[in-house]
Amino acid sequence: MNRPPRPRVLVVDDAAYNREVLVQNLEDEYDTLEAADGATALALARAEQPDVILMDLSLPVVDGWEATLRLRSDPLTAWIPIVAVTAHAMRGDEERALASGCDDYLPKPVDEELLLVKVREWLARGQMRRGAG
Repeated sequence: MNRPPRPRVLVVDDAAYNREVLVQNLEDEYDTLEAADGATALALARAEQPDVILMDLSLPVVDGWEATLRLRSDPLTAWIPIVAVTAHAMRGDEERALASGCDDYLPKPVDEELLLVKVREWLARGQMRRGAG
């Protein structure tokens, strides 16, 4: 009997350790893709159509702010929920991330339980968006 495909989460962070921690927390329930910079994240998002993107905002090549804006302006990726996972934890950073097109905000260091709650929540919302698109 075939299992339904597992949801896919794109983890974007320039620090290998941060990607590893996020992937370890997700791998029991989700398939994961990884990108170390915004340009790779954009290419993977277009090619693989992940169900959720966890986006660091301080990235090389194309930063997370710009990558989010580009994802939002592309009809192929505009529906994908983007959760900012960032050390930008100063007053106003969450509002700036949301205003830039991120759907949610998760400060580092990441709370493992909150991470899973947010991914589940945005998976459900993303499926509704995909169906509406």
